[in-house]
Amino acid sequence: MSVLFDGYPRGQAAYDEMIGPDGVRAELASVAAELDDLGIEEVRARAEYLRSVYIDQGVTFDIGGEERPFPLDIVPRVMQAAEFAHIEEGSRQRVRAMEAFLSDIYSEGRCFAEGVVPRHVVATSPHFHRVMAGITMPNGVRVHVAGIDLIRGDDGVYRVLEDNVRCPSGVSYVMTNRRAINSALPEVAGKHRIQPVEDYPSQLLKALRAAAPSGVADPTVVVLTPGVYNSAYFEHALLARMMGVELVEGRDLVAHGGHVSLRTTRGLRPVHVIYRRIDDDFLDPAVFRADSLLGCAGLLNAARAGNVTLANAVGNGVADDKLVYTYMPDLIRFYLGEDPILASVDTWRLEEKEAREEVLDRLDELVVKPVDGSGGKGIVIGPRANAETLEKLRRQILRDARGWIAQPVVQLSTVPTMIDGQLKPRHVDLRPFVVNAGAEGMYVLPGGLTRVALPEGELIVNSSQGGGSKDTWVLTETRPTVNVRRPAEARPPSVPLSEQIVDRVIRHQHEQQQQSQAAVAAQGGERSC
Repeated sequence: MSVLFDGYPRGQAAYDEMIGPDGVRAELASVAAELDDLGIEEVRARAEYLRSVYIDQGVTFDIGGEERPFPLDIVPRVMQAAEFAHIEEGSRQRVRAMEAFLSDIYSEGRCFAEGVVPRHVVATSPHFHRVMAGITMPNGVRVHVAGIDLIRGDDGVYRVLEDNVRCPSGVSYVMTNRRAINSALPEVAGKHRIQPVEDYPSQLLKALRAAAPSGVADPTVVVLTPGVYNSAYFEHALLARMMGVELVEGRDLVAHGGHVSLRTTRGLRPVHVIYRRIDDDFLDPAVFRADSLLGCAGLLNAARAGNVTLANAVGNGVADDKLVYTYMPDLIRFYLGEDPILASVDTWRLEEKEAREEVLDRLDELVVKPVDGSGGKGIVIGPRANAETLEKLRRQILRDARGWIAQPVVQLSTVPTMIDGQLKPRHVDLRPFVVNAGAEGMYVLPGGLTRVALPEGELIVNSSQGGGSKDTWVLTETRPTVNVRRPAEARPPSVPLSEQIVDRVIRHQHEQQQQSQAAVAAQGGERSC
């Protein structure tokens, strides 16, 4: 063990990705050696530099209504190319299966007829929208962007924890993390061949343009944001700027005659593809919430007419449902004729009587989750819950068994993390991002977003719960290439003045978006990272 890792625990219950029972793992020895050469004091100083950089650059995330710098740890998470190739292949397979599933449930319903998934499982999902029945996508793509959350258990095997195919967030931090770590650790990063992440905006723009309505040779793409009060607004603005497209709010758009246009100082400009970062319920007040000021009335009519593409598609949330998650291995076999490449976490369906009775007897041993929760909200970790919490959970399950699933407590893998000036093991997960351009292929962002739970022993890594992140390095033996599109200078969105009352209503709806579904009637916004 090097000086830098003196006192670092070995032989813990969780799988540590850098430090094994006998010391630094051989495949990561070079990275550990480079860090050790810097010395503990220098590593501490550079960790402090990272914190100041994110404060100065405004890289933030909203936690409880307060904008805070997004915590970035100085020690990167490192994996080999062959290791990530398995994740990449499994992520592509999962997206292909979800595409087939979503297309099927909004059309023929073969999975119901064949008995793969009970019809009521889909019909009772709060994110299944019958208004999408019969609407076909121009290039057959509903999942333009997916985030597949993976965990690594004590056996070192990656497993899918959940899927995110509504509005997965966090990719902006992957790109800013890489720039920051390259600046903080140039001598370490420079000695390793790391697969680049800078190509993501051009790949996303390629997929969005490929999704344009038929006959549109030069589509206008916009990023639709709920506005500055949203927890992921930094990401919305960054992606729009890097793609060279307009960042717009619902009040900047107008739907008329089955078409959508953007208000500009030169008049109305046709819009063909909307990369929307607004939850379904707030997207179109003519179809969903009539009081929404975040979306634009008429968007769904324009989509049904085939004149605009909404990415991701409305109604995708049914594939995010954690009860539907339990059927994904069967769905992969049904639609693709393949065995799942990535395993799932063992899960109890609490709507099934035998499973429910077993779980109710073992509440203090298991993790219980709401099927439509996000951002770590509503999760109860049995071994850490008190009697009052468990009794409340028992009543909730008995009242709405469809709304809950249970899983064993999985000791997430750990990675050395700088805590109070010392390297200590902290639990992590991984969110690879998949960009789907249909016939033009899928792009999987190398590495993805590694989220880290900063408190000792904490298993909930979500940033919305106070977690941090790490730069994720995928090492390769060949020199990687980057195809970075240099976009035209992005213009700021038009924001009407003198709308104090409207602004207050919008702020209130943002607050509603970011509350738990269990606490309010409808959950909006986007999936918290």
